[in-house]
Amino acid sequence: MKRSVIIVAGGSGQRMGTKIPKQFLLLAGMPVLMHAIRRFHAFDPAMPLIVALPPAHIPTWTQLCAEHCFTIAHTVTAGGGTRFESVKKALDAVHDTEWIAVHDGVRPLVSPTLIARCFETAALHGAAAPVVPLADSVRMREAGGSRSVLRDNYCIVQTPQIFRAEWLKHAYRTPFSTAFTDDASVVEAAGYPIALSEGSRENIKITDALDLKIAEQLLMW
Repeated sequence: MKRSVIIVAGGSGQRMGTKIPKQFLLLAGMPVLMHAIRRFHAFDPAMPLIVALPPAHIPTWTQLCAEHCFTIAHTVTAGGGTRFESVKKALDAVHDTEWIAVHDGVRPLVSPTLIARCFETAALHGAAAPVVPLADSVRMREAGGSRSVLRDNYCIVQTPQIFRAEWLKHAYRTPFSTAFTDDASVVEAAGYPIALSEGSRENIKITDALDLKIAEQLLMW
């Protein structure tokens, strides 16, 4: 199976309340993004790694790699103004592959088991997205109020999301839409089905200071 991974790291420190982009914040002494890269390298050392960064952040990343003696081989691509544009540009750096995984650079705790499970599901169905069930009650906002909905009908979507390379590249030739919330929504809009794979609650996305503290505790388990 020829496979590649695009790791998208275009976040800022706005919600974190810091001037440092959240993918560069230290987690157990190492930038968050490096943890994500290491997890995929551990899963498959031969798999090409493409990291999409905002152009202004690339010099900082180069400096951080030198400071932390980070030597895992990866290709850096300049992202765009949106996640859609960043992935679209990163796809130009993906060659000779059958499967492409797209992962959030601020999900540093993704496990090799979860990655393998997503690839296995994608191999059966053509595209896969990991999900976890909702634990809380859910309400839908409506004009003039809200109403309760059955939470069993909904789930939380994570990454890595994995696709047949030709499906993903074809999907990203379509114009951008505000309805695109992740790569699965782009591929689905192009007419391809998305299979669901079992995610993990430990595969958290770092969006604020509390997430960073939780990730630190999980790393100590």
